[in-house]
Amino acid sequence: MARAVSATHGDILAAAARQFAVSGYRGTSLQDIAREVGCSKATVLYHFANKEALLAELMAPAIAMLRDLDDQLTDRTGTDSQEAAATGFVDLAVRFRREIALLRGEFAELLCQPAFAHIQQISERLRDAMAGHSDQPAAQITAFVLLAGIPEACAEFADVPDDELRVALLTLVRRAITPVEATLQHLPTTEDKES
Repeated sequence: MARAVSATHGDILAAAARQFAVSGYRGTSLQDIAREVGCSKATVLYHFANKEALLAELMAPAIAMLRDLDDQLTDRTGTDSQEAAATGFVDLAVRFRREIALLRGEFAELLCQPAFAHIQQISERLRDAMAGHSDQPAAQITAFVLLAGIPEACAEFADVPDDELRVALLTLVRRAITPVEATLQHLPTTEDKES
């Protein structure tokens, strides 16, 4: 019996992922998922309290990796922070690109759900790390665009092999990010302003 319950749980998760990919999170109902699995909505609710719980379980491995990355970035600064953030985020986005693709266009709304509330703070810390903890607008804007664009590229180029995609993304990120030390060298000094 335990095997049947476990198999049904997995079948529901797989069906939810397929439905979210086709109809989006908002456009998918628990009844749609139940229909695809060949069970009742009550069976889906036996395994998952609601649709949010289903999504939370689907995204749990990606969120765990994001938390680990956040922990790894805690004491890093400057170029070390930028490189670790870039490599870690690209690895995460490539590894979980199918899950990320499920949320395309709905991510901002989903961040408002209690299960994902902490993601916003982690994203802000990740952006700051990718900017090398620089408060310069150019560094912050670059980091923001990269963090938004990397998942989109992973979803858009689903047919590109993981290794090839990873190399392409890291090459792009490294070109886009100006090392913090270089940025600080180009800031005008008080003497420059007086001239």
